[in-house]
Amino acid sequence: MVETESLMPANHLFRQVDAAVNFEKLHEIVEPLYSENKGQNSIDPAVLFKIVLLQHLDGNISLRGTLRRAQTGVAYRWFLRYTLSEELPHFPVLSPTIFSLYLGSAP
Repeated sequence: MVETESLMPANHLFRQVDAAVNFEKLHEIVEPLYSENKGQNSIDPAVLFKIVLLQHLDGNISLRGTLRRAQTGVAYRWFLRYTLSEELPHFPVLSPTIFSLYLGSAP
């Protein structure tokens, strides 16, 4: 199986951002907001943040467009830590979460 790591150029912008930002810190920040005993499994908060970041880094005005790009974009999948065969989060699940967490309003 082909790994995204082997397809990702060494000097790619997303590699530079990944090296410069401690995305694990997001887990510490949002940990009190998540419950281990209630509801269904959540989308990794770092992935939520990275999707919005990708949207801005790539100049994409559409969250849907960003997710479409991630479907086939190796660099996007590498940055989000998704393999080529893993299913990405669905827009209807992702959209309300991103709007409420990062933008402070509902769509």
